[in-house]
Amino acid sequence: MVAPKTSMASAAAAAASASAIHPPLNSQKLLRRAVLNRAFAFAYACAILALFYHHVETLLRPSTAVHAVAALLLLLADVILAFMWSTSQSFRMYPTRNEEFPENLEKVVAGAGGLPAMDVFICTADPYKEPPMGVVNTALSVMAYKYPAEKLSVYISDDGGSELTLFAFMEAARFAGHWLPFCRERSLLERSPEAYFASNHCGGAEIDKIKMMYESMKVRVEQVVERGKVGEEFIDGDRERRALGKWTDDFTRQNHPAVIEVLLDNSRDRDLAGNVMPNLIYLSREKSKNVPHHFKAGALNALLRVSAVMTNAPIILTLDCDMCSNDPETPRRALCYLADPSTHQSQLGYVQFPQRYQGINEGDIYGGDFKRLFHINPAGMKNGPSYVGTGCFFRRRSLFGAPPAIVLPEIPELSPEHFPKGSIRSEETLALAQKVAGCKYEDNAITDWGHKVGFRYGSLVEDFNTGYMLQCEGWRSAFCHPERAAFLGDAPICLIDVVNQIKRWAVGLLEVGFSKFSPVTYGVRSMGLLMGLSYTHYAFWPMWSIPITIYAFLPQIALISGLSIFPKVSEPWFLLYIFLFLGAYAQDLADFILAGHNGTFRRWWNDQRMYLIRCLTSYMFGTIELALKSLGVAAHGFNVTSKILDDEQSKKYEQGLFEFGAVSPMFVVLALAAIINLVSLVQGLMVVVARRSDVDAVEGLVLQILLAGFGVVNGWPIYEAMFIRSDKGRMPTKGKWSWSGSQWWMQSMWKTCLQCGNRRNSSFISNSPKRAQSGTVESMLKPLCIMAHGFNVLSMVLDDKQSNKYE
Repeated sequence: MVAPKTSMASAAAAAASASAIHPPLNSQKLLRRAVLNRAFAFAYACAILALFYHHVETLLRPSTAVHAVAALLLLLADVILAFMWSTSQSFRMYPTRNEEFPENLEKVVAGAGGLPAMDVFICTADPYKEPPMGVVNTALSVMAYKYPAEKLSVYISDDGGSELTLFAFMEAARFAGHWLPFCRERSLLERSPEAYFASNHCGGAEIDKIKMMYESMKVRVEQVVERGKVGEEFIDGDRERRALGKWTDDFTRQNHPAVIEVLLDNSRDRDLAGNVMPNLIYLSREKSKNVPHHFKAGALNALLRVSAVMTNAPIILTLDCDMCSNDPETPRRALCYLADPSTHQSQLGYVQFPQRYQGINEGDIYGGDFKRLFHINPAGMKNGPSYVGTGCFFRRRSLFGAPPAIVLPEIPELSPEHFPKGSIRSEETLALAQKVAGCKYEDNAITDWGHKVGFRYGSLVEDFNTGYMLQCEGWRSAFCHPERAAFLGDAPICLIDVVNQIKRWAVGLLEVGFSKFSPVTYGVRSMGLLMGLSYTHYAFWPMWSIPITIYAFLPQIALISGLSIFPKVSEPWFLLYIFLFLGAYAQDLADFILAGHNGTFRRWWNDQRMYLIRCLTSYMFGTIELALKSLGVAAHGFNVTSKILDDEQSKKYEQGLFEFGAVSPMFVVLALAAIINLVSLVQGLMVVVARRSDVDAVEGLVLQILLAGFGVVNGWPIYEAMFIRSDKGRMPTKGKWSWSGSQWWMQSMWKTCLQCGNRRNSSFISNSPKRAQSGTVESMLKPLCIMAHGFNVLSMVLDDKQSNKYE
């Protein structure tokens, strides 16, 4: 049901009047590099058109059939690269820098009493991958915000349905009574206890006392997690016994009733200094094996409904369980946009802070900062950034339909305009909260949740999909990027966790890209060209895997076979290729360094290396997984990224060593690409030395040699893990999973070609040296079979050496 559209003329007049009276809350400035970006985009686009002309010219006059196939594959790669480059320019046309003035906020909203109420949503799903103490630290850090406690409510969604998490928050509720006044009296910036005590602050009687209390709580929680259940000796009182007694033998992770526990109530509970404490509510929504639960999006919608019944604050902050607050002023910064009378309040839906991480090593070997995704691109999106799943302040109204017309939920108590009455602990309130946390709201046939209302379903990346659909409906957003990080999270420090997480993103992004609401069509019509292109760039991000895979294998295989597929050095087209490569990399480097926040050359180099690795692993396998799912061959699920830090992995990470310890098919492709680039580089250099007098022949191989050399330089961590290192983080070779797999693949291709040639007398298969020299399929595949066999033998030798060492 949709409410009628209201007039906005009076609101606009009031906003204009207010802006003339009140001091500014924020400012936005277009960066000077915008003009340079536009000029470079024009020049680069002309170069791309020239490249396509060269491709067409080559295809019209191929010297051999193999050259024609190679030219077609290179054309495919360059078309996709050109498409992705053109979409990326939408971020560079209007780069801006925003600034907030939180010191003016109370002058605009008439004091602290005028600040709006705020609900905080924190989601967790597995107490073993996301340790409860980490979630507790996140909750305590936001409960200690420099914000009126009576207007602050923190909701914990435990989608794992674990008594361990509930116990941890029972302990946290007691500790909060001591921690919150401690933070307030000392005006702390770091309000996560773990971060504060790890910062080596000077000791004192009071600090030692609060630290001892924290360590005691931590020991109790970790003991319970280690045991896997809450023993009777840990339960304090009948109230805790009743709450934890809900975990019966019939209570399972995927099949259980809703559990709601009010751990702190601001109408009753006071801290050690006698001050009001924020509300703290635990929720584990109802689960049934017969009803889809929609992963994190479903959990957030359950929080949205339960909070509407209990507090219904107009502002909502969503946080990942490991994203601790790093600045107690953060809500006030967000309100510099959400409460600004000079902005179009009827259209501003949310304020997004960038994700930033603690514990990243000096070189950021895994590109964990995602600087382009979280820092650079959002500042260039014309209507504001996309939602990235955490660190986002929503206007509750934005989750209930387009700005002009609200979509009314099933019952009036769920509406953003509803004003809750009575205590959050009253039987009536809890009964209704229990009801709206039920499974029936996941039934698409009877509700609009996940489609027209709330966080959106239909993709594994619910954050991207939600932000995209909100902006298609007409909502705008603001990017708040203060110098001091608003939130700090934990980045994965193991390569398998990194590539698996990004593979999940790849699947989810493609789900949006190929849906009926594709940004290419629906997005451009709804938001305009630039914003449509921005979301198109994200939605088809995994398509980078196609051109990168082609350029990682095709030129190198051709080089091993002595086949030239690029222009000679003496030809003008050679300079075109050099310009396109260096131009793209130079601009990327400039963007990276100008973005600040540890924007060093070393970090940029590691970031572009990880981009190549992601293309050959996460993006490729994510694309394949979605293709198989669409054919009904396979299905994907949601795997929680582990937040547990292993000491040995942490040590290697600090040393800048890649962690390859786990066996994964994604590493097969990575190892194969590294080997082929290495062999092709050696082969190319040998040809240059052997045929240095034949300048014409050598000139045609220069670009391929440079490309192979670039691959080898980027592949150093892989060679190190395969041939040099002996620790447990080296590339697994036991069972010859990588080399034997690649050998089988190459030999299968070789045999297929031979059989095809024998049956059809194919002109592509011949034992003639002349034919091999001219670039036949045989000459391109045979060296790979020999090479795979050689490396298979080498892997066995390495296995024996490794086994002897450990014996």
